[in-house]
Amino acid sequence: MMLLFPLSAAFRLLCWRQKHRSRLQDVVIVVQSQRNSFHARRGAQRKAEILQEAAQLGKGLPVVVLLHELSEYEGDWSILPALPRLSASHGRSASWFFFIEEETSVLLRNLLQVLNRYQVQEEWFLGKRLHDDEASIIHHYAFSEDPGSFGYPDPAAGWALSAPLLLRLTERLHHENLKSDFTIDLKHEVALFIWEEGNGPKLTAVSEFCTEPNDNCATWFTTYLPHCGDPVSKNNLFVAVKTCQRFHSERVTVVKETWEKDAALLEYYSDVADASVPAIDLGVPNTERGHCGKTFAILRRFLSEAVPKADWLLIVDDDTLISLPRLRRLLRCYDPKEAVSLGDRYGYGLIQSGYSYTTGGAGMVLSRAAVSRLLSSSCSCYSDDAPDDMVLGRCFTSLRIPVTHSPLFHQARPGDYPASLLSLRHAISFHKHWNIDPVAVYRRWLQERPPHHEL
Repeated sequence: MMLLFPLSAAFRLLCWRQKHRSRLQDVVIVVQSQRNSFHARRGAQRKAEILQEAAQLGKGLPVVVLLHELSEYEGDWSILPALPRLSASHGRSASWFFFIEEETSVLLRNLLQVLNRYQVQEEWFLGKRLHDDEASIIHHYAFSEDPGSFGYPDPAAGWALSAPLLLRLTERLHHENLKSDFTIDLKHEVALFIWEEGNGPKLTAVSEFCTEPNDNCATWFTTYLPHCGDPVSKNNLFVAVKTCQRFHSERVTVVKETWEKDAALLEYYSDVADASVPAIDLGVPNTERGHCGKTFAILRRFLSEAVPKADWLLIVDDDTLISLPRLRRLLRCYDPKEAVSLGDRYGYGLIQSGYSYTTGGAGMVLSRAAVSRLLSSSCSCYSDDAPDDMVLGRCFTSLRIPVTHSPLFHQARPGDYPASLLSLRHAISFHKHWNIDPVAVYRRWLQERPPHHEL
């Protein structure tokens, strides 16, 4: 008799799992696509590939949502504003919501096997677990006593929410205010919101959610630096470096020692003219806060006859480290005739219909078309010391110019990001010289190595 009870319990569990087994049509796959034409095409291609694979599998079709098509609201990229829309559309019919990047590949058979390990009537938050290696400024030094104690998902590997969890999160969003108006790193902030100071579920690590493929993977990742053809010409990228007199000998020296040699068109803009740099005085005093006045002066100069005509403008700080060869490869994917604002995207007030912007320290890339539309509009600085990146973001939002994100741009230092993330990326930029050797950081993370046959 003692043997019959466990067999009976196991049989009941097997029957329950068969009855509550998720099917492909119970899964909503959300491709975190973007509105820019290149990314919209990539998102559409990923959707078509998923549906084609599902048709070949013959077990029903999942719902595939392109995030940029979910609504007209640009802030859906930060996920939390999108949850009520996903809930309203699919919350009562779906069992799982699975979020992937445009370049994340999915093996649907393996994905179903993973999801069916978890009781779908419960709250689950699944993903490939990341954690901070040290207290990070981009996460407001959260869990500074033990940075590795808090896990958040690697978006490249995909992450999942069970329907009961998504529905409860939606209810919370209707009744709670977020603790911060800023969206800086959505994967960490979404995980914090779900965790709810210990009242919600932590991330459950799933080994089959991968970035590097193996036989057991349900997902794997390609690259954040796509190959779209030959890099754009050096003469089609104009580089503007913002500096001031007190940093001419300190920070500008680092630029000259590292990445300046890769620029064909580059000017330094300071609060004084200095032939030794050489630095140009745009007539805007240096400020300790933002640099909106200086940046708008740079935009006007870019469209003037004073500088060679180029399709692309890169604006960086004097403590930005950047790989111009990688940037030129990335820019081949974008149409310079389209209004493009590209970089490390942050958000302000996105739950309350706010706006997105690319951070100045990581590098702000603008197409000539975007600069032209901006300067022909009524948008301007409310003061010379206003935050230039945020003002540009607000202007682009009002002009319905999408702010496009690339994870290859970094507002902070390498140590502020998980090493496992950085190892899979061909970084384009880092920022801030605090407590680091900037030349060593450039050589390790950004300097291009010659092919082996040239060594």
